[in-house]
Amino acid sequence: MTLAAVSGFVAVAVGAFAAHGVSDPRAADWLRTGATYQFMHTMATFACATFMNIGARRARLAPAFFLGGTVLFSGSLYAMALGAPRWLGAVTPLGGLAFLTGWAILAWAARDVDQV
Repeated sequence: MTLAAVSGFVAVAVGAFAAHGVSDPRAADWLRTGATYQFMHTMATFACATFMNIGARRARLAPAFFLGGTVLFSGSLYAMALGAPRWLGAVTPLGGLAFLTGWAILAWAARDVDQV
């Protein structure tokens, strides 16, 4: 939960930087995209706690993929926006795969929840 909270903080800070501190439109777009995906997966990480509380124990596996995906996906976009070489963009899809894996795990975990 601490990592998710830090991730949310970083997402908001990067989004603000994209809006007010960057003049290059491509860099601002990369920062906005990274911040959007980071924030979305930060919230998904918090949602996993709710899933676990209602009986979906397997949901505990998803946050590692959501937060790891954030490092790879958003981190590579942030790095390129700040001047890292463009080849780093090859890492971005790996983060996307981590996100997809986290969502697949969450769908699998939802099967454990009792139907009302």
